[in-house]
Order: sequence, then C-alpha cells, then structure tokens
Amino acid sequence: MILSDKQILTEMRKRTIVIKPFNRKYLGSNSYDVHLGEWLAMYKDEILDAKRHNEVHYFRIPKEGLILVPSKLYLGVTKEYTETHRHVPFLEGKSSIGRLGIDIHATAGKGDIGFCNTWTLEISVRQPARIYAGMPIGQLIYFEVNGEVEIPYYKKRTAKYTKRSIKPVESMMWKNFQ
Repeated sequence: MILSDKQILTEMRKRTIVIKPFNRKYLGSNSYDVHLGEWLAMYKDEILDAKRHNEVHYFRIPKEGLILVPSKLYLGVTKEYTETHRHVPFLEGKSSIGRLGIDIHATAGKGDIGFCNTWTLEISVRQPARIYAGMPIGQLIYFEVNGEVEIPYYKKRTAKYTKRSIKPVESMMWKNFQ
C-alpha cells in the first residue's frame, strides 16, 4: 500500500521517514518531489568494467544550466537527504521530466528499509536537454512492508552505498567480485 500525504507527515513526525530539506509545498497527495542537486559526475573511461572500480569526475551544474547529450550517462544526486526506517521508498521521475526525454534512473528506483542518504540518479536523455540545479526531478513514493525487517540496509555488511554524500556515487558493482 502506498502512503498518503497525511501518512507521510505522520511518519515524519515519528522519524520513520526523514526528508531534509523538507518543504510542505513539495508534498503531493501520495509522494514527495525531490530536486536535482548541484553536482553531476561522468565516468572517466568510455568502456566500463563491472569487475573494477570505474572512476568518475565531478562537476557542478552552472547557474545557466547544463545541456545533456544523448548516448552519455550522467550521475546526478538529489538535493534531499532521506531516511526510511519502516517503509520501502521508490523514486520515479516526474512526468514533466519524462516529457522532456529525461530518464533519471536506469534500474535503481527502489530503496531499502534503512537507506539513509541522498539518491544517486542515473540520468540519460533522448535528445539534448538543458537541466538546472534545484529543479524538480523526481518523486519519492513510500510503500508499507508486511512484517519486521531483520537487518536494515545501513546495518548490512554487504551494503555498498551507506557513506553519506552530497555528490553522486559511482557504481560499486566491483565490490561483488572481491
């Protein structure tokens, strides 16, 4: 079951959902709008290897915006830091973003209970599109879970994305091969 706006606010008062910064005007009927942070990253190498650490270079989105081009992968980050302790968060692109031909995630739209961080976005475009830091980019939707979680994400030994960051985080797939 998806949480309503009233239930999201109730869970925030209980601190089972944390959104920082939070602004009531971005709370939808059953979602919360998140915004693009100021940092992007791109992989340094043209060919990526799942078995090794693929390094990225970081850059800020200029005030006048940045034109994204097709066939390139950009790692972005949400301005908002979130925590979820009893619900499963899903991040979806806003329909207005999709109508500009911008995808904000390739496969990583679901968070785990115990995920406490900003969200890294895997951004791609179908045609050139200008983006801006701070623009609405996606919506968080929260689902109830049936039963108790044995080990939350931040306590899992195998969790790879627990270090808090205001910058996008590159793939840590290579750690699965160690």
